Amino acid sequence: MTEDSRQPRDRSFQNRLYPQDQAKVDEFIRRGVNAVERKPFRPLRLMLLLIAAVLSLSLLAQYLPHWAGIY
Repeated sequence: MTEDSRQPRDRSFQNRLYPQDQAKVDEFIRRGVNAVERKPFRPLRLMLLLIAAVLSLSLLAQYLPHWAGIY
């Protein structure tokens, strides 16, 4: 027995689509969400926004009891 006949061949790496269908898939991948140009990610801006949000919520939480007359 040869090695090919003992084990089934793995065809998962082969293209199973007809050329017309593959062209449709390639066109879909190139357009829409995948083709949108995006601005670069800016982690420093995100950190500053998060710090500002947490700081403003903290100040609001400190001010609310004074405004309600609890302290």
